[in-house]
Parts: sequence; C-alpha cells; structure tokens
Amino acid sequence: MKHTARTSRIAVKTALVSLLALPALCQAFGIEGPLDCHSNAHDFIAPLLETNLIETKPMRVEPNSINAFRPVKGVNLTAYGFKIYAVVGYQKNDPIFKEGKGDPIGDSSYGAVVWGGDDEVLKKVRDAGSDAVVHHVAPFITAIFCKRS
Repeated sequence: MKHTARTSRIAVKTALVSLLALPALCQAFGIEGPLDCHSNAHDFIAPLLETNLIETKPMRVEPNSINAFRPVKGVNLTAYGFKIYAVVGYQKNDPIFKEGKGDPIGDSSYGAVVWGGDDEVLKKVRDAGSDAVVHHVAPFITAIFCKRS
C-alpha cells in the first residue's frame, strides 16, 4: 500500500510539473522582424538554426535554390500572427543553403510560408510597414518573400 501511495504522489507531481511547463512548450515565436526585407537570408535563417527552431536539413530545395526549412516538431513559429509552415531562403556562397539544379533566384532571398489567406496576410504585412512580396501558394497558404540581389 505504501508503495502504491508513493507511486501515486510521484505521478501527481510529474503531471503537475508537466502542466506547468506546457505554456513554455506552446509559446509562439514571432519572426516577423526580419521580414521587413532589410536583412539577408543568412541573417534570417542562421539564428533559427542555432536556436533549434527549424530543422537543420531543408525539407525541399527548389530548382532556383530556395531551401525550405520546417519548424522543429513542437515549435510554433509565427509571422504577423500566422502560423509558419516553412521558412525559406537562399544566399549565394553560404554553406547553410544547398543549391538547386537550375539558376539561383538571386544573391539573397528569404521569407516564410504561412497558413493564412492572401488578403489577410497582405494586410498584416503592409500594416507592419514591410514591402515584402506576398504570394499565393495554395488555398490558405501564402508566402511572404524578401529578395535582395
């Protein structure tokens, strides 16, 4: 009986600690700052890699060399309040990025693909003062993109 009571107390304490830690695990990380398009792909992607907010290996490399990185499982990245599906980028001669089979898009391009409608995303981006390109990807999936030559 003593063993059962002790095990129950440990289980309750573990559950309480887990519940207290839950808000930290569910915290959203907003990354809209660099999406003002005054940065470059390296300075946008490198801190996300260093802090383990995105996967180290791109989930996809486009022919134009744009690398798409998925957020690490359990990480909630947002841009302008929209949940991020992937962060994207390419910077010429930077080992972080893999080259595609075609011509690179430019010297440095970066952005985020978010879950949200084009018009809503465009409004939030413009309200924040960014001149990023907002591009329709699929229904309720929109890209926010900065390109520097």
